[in-house]
Amino acid sequence: MAIRRDGNDRPDIRRYAAILLTALIGELRIHESYSAAGGCGCKRSRNLWKTEDRISEKMRKGRAERKDMSILKLEPAVKDYLWGGHRLVEEYHVNYSGPVCAEAWVLSCHPDGPSVIASGEYKGKTLPEYIREKGRELLGSSCRRFEYFPILTKLIDAKENLSIQVHPDDAYALKHEGQYGKTEMWYVLDAEPGAFLYYGFQRELSLEEFEERIRNNTLTEVLHKLYVKKGDSVFIEAGTVHAIGKGILLAEIQQNSNVTYRVYDYGRIGKDGRQRELHIRQAKDVTRRLPPSRRETDYPHVADCGYFTVDRLFLDGEHSAKISGTVDSTSFLHILILDGEGRISCGEDAMPYRKGDSFFLPASSASWTLEGSCDALLSFVRPPRSCR
Repeated sequence: MAIRRDGNDRPDIRRYAAILLTALIGELRIHESYSAAGGCGCKRSRNLWKTEDRISEKMRKGRAERKDMSILKLEPAVKDYLWGGHRLVEEYHVNYSGPVCAEAWVLSCHPDGPSVIASGEYKGKTLPEYIREKGRELLGSSCRRFEYFPILTKLIDAKENLSIQVHPDDAYALKHEGQYGKTEMWYVLDAEPGAFLYYGFQRELSLEEFEERIRNNTLTEVLHKLYVKKGDSVFIEAGTVHAIGKGILLAEIQQNSNVTYRVYDYGRIGKDGRQRELHIRQAKDVTRRLPPSRRETDYPHVADCGYFTVDRLFLDGEHSAKISGTVDSTSFLHILILDGEGRISCGEDAMPYRKGDSFFLPASSASWTLEGSCDALLSFVRPPRSCR
């Protein structure tokens, strides 16, 4: 069985019966070639989402129906995985008192750890509860092809090495795990000298060699080491073997999934006192055993694919101290403050921001403005098209 990083069993497949049926009968809606900054590009035909041809009356009313929610500040769900450190608490103001803060899920509607609204009338309500109450039109027309909230954004502090792992694509995950697959991207916030990621293979492997190396603990000998520094980005397509190395702090934007297949874990012992499980059979089914290809994109784009688009925004506070944009009806906007401080405003709402803050702006919210110093990632969902 696949792990769902906090050790829970997989979700009840009956919850996703409609999605599973779609996958099984092969009603594949979108065919795209995914690529992104520092990422690999290969053809996919795995968008299995529910489609709607009619925009709801609520969507047409848009902003007029929800003047009270132009900006939602979010508090993250926290994960205390054994490889984590404490920098997210010390440097990114994550509100957590435990000894290990490995991940902060700063934008999440996943049942394993939803984000919580931090202020205002809806303080204490989870983001999925809020969306259920107010309606899916908050997500925008580009999200109508998704059965549920499309992305999950995390801050990750790898004090120690993460396991070598791989994630399935949509078709496999829907059939076997009852949730979506996982394509993701990493944006490096900090890295110790000599820190590296594992990113795909150095050369093509046969299925037999892949399994043999998993069983005799020599898989790292054929993995590609990618040495990284602050500001680097990597796009990781589902099926690519990968791992975050120790001494790296990063932001991760991914599909809304929590399915991971481990293939090597350094012999570590879990909370139950036993070695953590490997998932050899599943990894054999889903792994792409070829070297990945990488392609750069230009600022402000960090990643752009059928699941999410991520842009980087930078204000130095002197030569550039203010920037504005618009949240239209096509998508919500998520703003993750990586550094700096200032003030965010949208419509009639305004509030201060600082390093580590996470803001959700619903579709059709209005024009937004950031004033001050700022290094941020902006995430949203584009209408269906090829990635760049």
